[in-house]
Amino acid sequence: MLFVHRPALIVATMLALFSCQHQTPQSDEIAAEVSPASADCRTIQHEAGETEICGQPKRIVALGSYTLEPLLALNIQPVAYADHLPIHQGDYTNPSQQIPYLGDRITQPIANVGVAYTPSVESILKVQPDLILGIDEMGASQYEKLSSIAPTLWLDYDRAEENLRVIASAINHSDRASELLTKTRSQIKLARELFSDLVLSNPNVLLLGGSELKSIRVFTKSAGLCSSLLESLGFKLVIPPNIDKDNLARGIPISLEALTQFNDADLVIFLGHKYSNLKSSDNVNSFEDNVLSDLKTAWKKNAIAQSLNASKVGKVYFIPTYLCAGLPGSIGTDLYLKELKRKLLLNN
Repeated sequence: MLFVHRPALIVATMLALFSCQHQTPQSDEIAAEVSPASADCRTIQHEAGETEICGQPKRIVALGSYTLEPLLALNIQPVAYADHLPIHQGDYTNPSQQIPYLGDRITQPIANVGVAYTPSVESILKVQPDLILGIDEMGASQYEKLSSIAPTLWLDYDRAEENLRVIASAINHSDRASELLTKTRSQIKLARELFSDLVLSNPNVLLLGGSELKSIRVFTKSAGLCSSLLESLGFKLVIPPNIDKDNLARGIPISLEALTQFNDADLVIFLGHKYSNLKSSDNVNSFEDNVLSDLKTAWKKNAIAQSLNASKVGKVYFIPTYLCAGLPGSIGTDLYLKELKRKLLLNN
């Protein structure tokens, strides 16, 4: 089974190299225009420039969960997918058991075209795509190579709403994108009311991430949906002292001993990503246990971790990093909200 993610936090570790020229739409509306050459063609602005798309793309390749998620949210099925780690071998003959969180939305077998950031050109050629979706940090040379195969859109991981609009415009589903965004905002608004009592009694959240205790990071506003949704619910993220809040990196590395300075945290959420435990023979039902079990055991056995007030009162929660960092759009928001409700509200 193929389990996504880049090595280190899929947020701190997940985005790193930018090499494409950014040309970002200036308005909240999708940056798409009808080409004067044909009423059935439109020029889509994206992170690598502009791409003309004609007709209705039907054979779409999604490179990475960040592009697969908005595609599926728009009720469009891909013909091929590339995940972030080369664990699953062969095509996705049973997506619901091979692709975590998103596989159950894929209705038929699809091709495996390798690893998201270094996809197999040969495999992509075989599926004869009419649209390729990727993340801009894959690089200019990669973009040029894929653009020679089919119209290719480069998206920015940090702009989930804009990505949804861009993809929706490319496949003539702009109305659906607006509906999804409105629905997601309503979900968050309702959830904020649901969490209000817990936020009032436990306002301070320490958001940690790592694959093991000796390599912990503290996440603040830099962790995309993982942190922004918590803030939208009303929680206040605990920030290490003496940190320039206007110049935060993607996660602040701290030592295990430094955990003792966070005793003011009412709740601790640990985003775990020990992907070395994943095997191609696993299925999605064992995904969470595989990436979190070692971390949970290590936390329970560590004296420093257990000395935290949040540990003493049983308010430390483990969530796969993949859930919020790998799925920054509407589907991820829905799933992350459900996970937070299940773990935080039912236990409080």
